[in-house]
Amino acid sequence: MKALRPLAAILLANLLVMPAHAQSLIQPAEWQAYRDAFVEDSGRVVDTANGGISHSEGQGYGLWLSVLAQDRPSFERILSFTRTELMLRDDGLAAWRWEPDSEPHVPDTNNATDGDMLIAYALYQAGTLWSDEGYAEQATSIVRTIGRTMITMADGLPAISPGALGFDGADLGPVLNLSYWIFEALPVFGEIDPETDWSGIYQTGLEIARRAAVTKAGLPPDWLTLDAGGLVPAPDFPPEFGYNNIRIPLYMMRAEIDPAYLGPYRRNADAAGLYKINVRSGARIEPIGEPGYQLIRAAMECVAAGTAVPEDLRTMSPTSYYAATLQLLLLDHLRRSHAECLEGAG
Repeated sequence: MKALRPLAAILLANLLVMPAHAQSLIQPAEWQAYRDAFVEDSGRVVDTANGGISHSEGQGYGLWLSVLAQDRPSFERILSFTRTELMLRDDGLAAWRWEPDSEPHVPDTNNATDGDMLIAYALYQAGTLWSDEGYAEQATSIVRTIGRTMITMADGLPAISPGALGFDGADLGPVLNLSYWIFEALPVFGEIDPETDWSGIYQTGLEIARRAAVTKAGLPPDWLTLDAGGLVPAPDFPPEFGYNNIRIPLYMMRAEIDPAYLGPYRRNADAAGLYKINVRSGARIEPIGEPGYQLIRAAMECVAAGTAVPEDLRTMSPTSYYAATLQLLLLDHLRRSHAECLEGAG
């Protein structure tokens, strides 16, 4: 077992090595437009393309973007809603869905582990940025709970269970979703929860990507199971690469993973953006083409091949909640780490 490091020491170490917090690279007008479109005064982040619901993923993204925008009042409002409306479970994790027209607003208290991870990562970043151990302590508690209760074994590999209920997979092994691997967060989780094999979990994510690359479609289905060194679409789920997994290359780019891993995702793209794919046949089902998704394609071309991002994708204007969220996360990364992608003719 690794020795536990004092939380204050971890915070200080991360503060010294996290230039991402030197200044906000999300433009004030972009952040204002995002808040106006998707964040209510209560701190509820609204999924405008999904019936106006809220979910732990959206609250986590809102918290993360608030930190990147260095907007503590918005962070506090979003956190307040998250704590009072979604953190209803005895284990300290968040219920996955909040419905404005239902009574109660949370009809299902099952969690979504990606939402919990996003919330924890944002809390930890907030603790680092604003030197607040309270935020970091809550992050640590969530991460340790995830490590004790939401990590499963799949084909002999440590993996992230998407939630507490519904993903056991019966005889076929647990159902997984590669888009739950927020790669840049996992080393941080390893620092604050050394008893969980977060490094091994990171490597499992890369292994899933490698296994998917040799399938007919070359892409992982949103919901999958691992078996005998391969992977297959999970039963009872559509055999599709879709809106969940379009964020995988974003997470890979933010974590500076070898651009070779982007190859299958680059091949699933053209000037219209990315596509929903039937992974059994490899056929395209429909384009996924809002500006936020087009930026993922353009950023991959820059990171992997040096092609500048088109000028019309270099700033965020809100369309749907999810597309705008991914666009802001990627613009933040490009401005910090790949400024060349946003310069010159695009």
